[in-house]
Amino acid sequence: MQSTGKDPAATLNDEIAAASELADVLTREQALLVDADIEALPALTEAKAKLIARIAVLANTRYQALAAAGFADEESGMKAWVGSPSAPAAAGASWNALLKAAESAKELNRVNGLLIGKHISRNQTTINVLNSNRQAPALYGPNGQTSAGTGSRGLVIG
Repeated sequence: MQSTGKDPAATLNDEIAAASELADVLTREQALLVDADIEALPALTEAKAKLIARIAVLANTRYQALAAAGFADEESGMKAWVGSPSAPAAAGASWNALLKAAESAKELNRVNGLLIGKHISRNQTTINVLNSNRQAPALYGPNGQTSAGTGSRGLVIG
């Protein structure tokens, strides 16, 4: 099939760069999660969101070029296009580099999800412990005296 629109490989280098940058951000996020530096995470979340949006725009542009070239506007279409005579020789190597960068980012994201899950579990355990203490008598009674753990002893007079 002959390409009648844009070159589907036109965005590959930009996609590779964005996916590599995303992997770098995910690596920094992982370090913050390991160090439990939760306050620094929102800045990375914003960076991740921008990169993911950029990658989506680039992929959409590639899908449009694939459709214009007569291929399916999805990953299978890209694989078919790369193997076609209309694809430049370097397109296959670029496509494989993008797949590798995307897989790396996906794995980092998976591990970060596990780390986040551990933090959530630890926090939930702490919340459960704190909530279980709520069922105990109040720490201070209306007279300002502690009431938990003092027990009640009756006075026996004889």
